[in-house]
Amino acid sequence: MTVELRHLRCFLAIAEEGGVTRAARRLHVGQPALSRTLRQLETHLGVLLVDRSTHHLELTPAGHALLPRARAAVAAVEAALDPATLGDWPLRLGHAWSALGDHTTPLLRAWQRARPDIPLELLRIDERTAGLSQGRVDAALLRGGTGSGVQGDAPAPGKGFHVELLMTEPRIAAVPADSPLAARESVTLADLAAHPVAVNTVSGSTRPELWPPDARPAATLPVANTDDWLAAIAAGRAVGVSVESTAEVHRHPGVAYRPLPDAPGLPLLLVWPEPPTHPAVPALAALIRNVINTPPD
Repeated sequence: MTVELRHLRCFLAIAEEGGVTRAARRLHVGQPALSRTLRQLETHLGVLLVDRSTHHLELTPAGHALLPRARAAVAAVEAALDPATLGDWPLRLGHAWSALGDHTTPLLRAWQRARPDIPLELLRIDERTAGLSQGRVDAALLRGGTGSGVQGDAPAPGKGFHVELLMTEPRIAAVPADSPLAARESVTLADLAAHPVAVNTVSGSTRPELWPPDARPAATLPVANTDDWLAAIAAGRAVGVSVESTAEVHRHPGVAYRPLPDAPGLPLLLVWPEPPTHPAVPALAALIRNVINTPPD
C-alpha cells in the first residue's frame, strides 16, 4: 500500500482530538472510513499506533514516535503547495563542470535583477545529467558527446524532458603548462593521441571515439571529476580535451589551454522535465538565451 497524505492527516486528527468521533467530525468524514484509514496506516507500518483498549483513546509508543514526524511531513507538504510561498522557492540549475563559462556571472546578475523574489541556485553535481535524472535540480546545463549533433550525443535523462540547444562550443586541448605542446599556438588530435588522455568517466564528454578509428590514443587515464582531471594534466600524467568555457571557469597554473581546430564542436544544452518542476524554468530559459546572445560590453 502507498501511504498518502490523508493517512497522516487521519492519524494526526485522532491523536490531537483524542478520539475517532471528534476526529471524524473535524475531517468531515464518517467514523468507519476514518477507522479504516487508520488501520491501513498501521498495516503499512506493521505496528499499532492507537491503543483502543481504554475508554479514552491513547497513542501507543509507536504512535508517540510517529506523531512529530507526521506533523513535520504534513507541514512540509502544505508549505510546498502554498502559493504564497512560491516566491521563496529556489530555482535549482545544475551543471557538471563549466556552467555557462564566461556567461555564468552575467546570468546570475541578470536573474537577480529580473527575479529577486526567486533565488537561483547554481549547483555543480558530478553526475552525467548534473542531478536532473535524480530530481536534485529543476534544469541542467549539459554538454553533448563526441559528435557535433544533438541527437544521440546529449546526455539527456530520457523521455519526458525538454532539450534545447543553446550553442555549439569549440573544443580546446588542455596540456601540462611545462610541456612542448604548451609552446604551440594550437594543437591537433594527432598531437594529443601521442600522450595518455585524461577521461572524466562520470560527467565528461571526451571519449576515444573523438579520434579517427585508426588514430585513437594508445592510453587513457580515467578520472572521476574536473578537479582530478586538472590535477592529472598539471602533473604531466596526461593531456585532455574540453571546451572553451572550461578555460574560463577552471584556470590552473599547471594547465595550458590551446585551440583544437580539427575537433568537432560540442553542443551545450539546457534540459528540464516536461512539465517543469518549477514554474520559473521557462523564464530562466529565456534569460539564458538572452545572455548568450548579448555581445559583451
